Amino acid sequence: MSEGEPIHDFCWYPYMSASDPVTNVFATTTRDHPIHLWDATLGQLRCTYRAYDNMDEITAAFSVAFNPAGTKIFAGYNKCIRMFDLHRPGRDFELYSTAKDKKEGQTGIISAMTFSPSHTGMLALGSYSQTTGIYREDNMELLYVLHGQEGGITHDPYILCWDVRKAVDCVFKLYRSSESTNQRILFDIDPSGQHLGTGGQDGLVHIYDLQTGQWVSGFQAALDTVNGFSFHPFLPHAVSSSGHRRFVIPDDDNEDLSLSGHENCVSVWSFGLKEDGNFMDH
Repeated sequence: MSEGEPIHDFCWYPYMSASDPVTNVFATTTRDHPIHLWDATLGQLRCTYRAYDNMDEITAAFSVAFNPAGTKIFAGYNKCIRMFDLHRPGRDFELYSTAKDKKEGQTGIISAMTFSPSHTGMLALGSYSQTTGIYREDNMELLYVLHGQEGGITHDPYILCWDVRKAVDCVFKLYRSSESTNQRILFDIDPSGQHLGTGGQDGLVHIYDLQTGQWVSGFQAALDTVNGFSFHPFLPHAVSSSGHRRFVIPDDDNEDLSLSGHENCVSVWSFGLKEDGNFMDH
């Protein structure tokens, strides 16, 4: 499966099953292209979901996510969200502005989104304006805006942990190295909800305890930027992705641009638990 431009974001259908070809799909969004729904079994394009700007030209989403019911595709754009009906591909969508007024709302590109795993009907939107907004899924009512990011939500060197029951103060700030890269640095929470794993531009993966906010483990996953990290949903495994675009500088003999076989790749890791309950990578 090949896209024509760099990929902004992708997401799997929440009820995906390899044994059921109908559900074995995922969505992608790329620069200057509509949202694509791909058949992961056949490697073919199923359908597209198109958004248009005021000049009636296709505008690309910066982030995509399925709602927990698997009936809608939510897509993030500049200062707005578009909601597509999964079963009605094409250019039909509902448009919701995230920039309410000067005192509330979110401006900038909506670069990240996720739904509450406890099916509470809430979703969080991250913006380049250094804010995170919590919304109701059914009508996109803004519940509150969280401030305190030092950069765009996927570029901030700190992952901020909030208690959404109060949403007043940041509970933890978890560090990752991302100050000098334009890449998105992604993180994940293990299925038990006890640990968070994140990569960074230093090639390290850090594991934090979400009960205490303390660093518990880390390992060198690559010599290049680790831009993605994800836990297996039920096995003691995880995957990391590494690499970034490099430009050859003419007549610069001092710059070593060669990469080993451990860069620009996806790596699979297995974990065990030490006697103190902390992670041990293999």
